[in-house]
Amino acid sequence: MSSLTPTVSTQTSCVFSFSEKQQQQLYLHVKQHKGILNTADITALCAQYKQPVEVILRACLPIAAKFAVVPISHFFVGAIVVGYDKHGEQHFYFGANVEFAQQALSLVVHAEQSAINNAWLNGAKKIAKIAISDAPCGYCRQFMNELADAQSFDILLPQQQFKLADLLPHSFGPQDLGNSYSLFNPAPQQHEFVVTDELDKTLLSYALAAYVPYSENYSAVKISTFENGNFYGCYAENAAYSPSLSPLQSAVSQLHLAGLAMTKDVVKGIELLQTQGKGNQLSVSQAVLASYTDLPVLQSISLNIKPTAV
Repeated sequence: MSSLTPTVSTQTSCVFSFSEKQQQQLYLHVKQHKGILNTADITALCAQYKQPVEVILRACLPIAAKFAVVPISHFFVGAIVVGYDKHGEQHFYFGANVEFAQQALSLVVHAEQSAINNAWLNGAKKIAKIAISDAPCGYCRQFMNELADAQSFDILLPQQQFKLADLLPHSFGPQDLGNSYSLFNPAPQQHEFVVTDELDKTLLSYALAAYVPYSENYSAVKISTFENGNFYGCYAENAAYSPSLSPLQSAVSQLHLAGLAMTKDVVKGIELLQTQGKGNQLSVSQAVLASYTDLPVLQSISLNIKPTAV
């Protein structure tokens, strides 16, 4: 009898995972904290389950995928950024894909974008890793190529690990357009809005924090809710243009990471702030909102900017 060559699986029988009950408990905790596990949470999980950080990170991917909103594909993708804040403390920033029914597929927020956006909006200064439940598509690889740490951070899949250069060789990035800055390493802000009416100062600050080296359209969105406060989003551009993340997509992703839905019972108001003469986000915002019914009318504001007073 001839010998048979055993089949070697890429899966190992000893891969750590949370039980369904544990996943649900963690999901509720992450939802309560709007898509973030902080340093204390991570340390406690590692101690409780006697596992290193990277194992806990991968085990959290099914929890991240629970935040996905996928009326078109029904394909749930989760991503988690391991980022460091200004104090050098490590956090997990969750993300998931968001689709918009009956609208162009190009409007989709990819899970990697969602997680990176979550880290960016919530004070992360450096990205060390991003874990993803499924291999990143070319669109996401290009989006990640805009990051300050694009050449150094690790990309973790459930059973594999890469550098971005492994997945995106001979890449096109900010430097090819003469941009020496990047997402998480922006140019110093030297402008301010010319404000004549009383506006939400937080919305103004988010707009000025937008990463817009190509269009210079400093813009942001505020989604106000009846019972859960406000959710903000910033415009994040990409050297390849198409993978740019609009401020409304950014804000909607944040709202979903709090476990909320874009419905008339939740959403009280939506405001878009753009730079006068540079505006390019109104039609995109209207297209995204066309996916929903009975929401408040989008309020669009355009303001001039001027150099910051010395």
